[in-house]
Amino acid sequence: MKRNKMLLSAIGMGVTYLMRNKHARNKVIGTVKSFFNKQKTKPRME
Repeated sequence: MKRNKMLLSAIGMGVTYLMRNKHARNKVIGTVKSFFNKQKTKPRME
């Protein structure tokens, strides 16, 4: 229970930081987009 509260608090602080800091928000969005683009172009090994 205590661990869940700590996790939710950390997530809440991170979201608050990203909402207030546009540069950090854009950096995170760019990183996520590039990660998913790499996943799309990665050939599957079957």
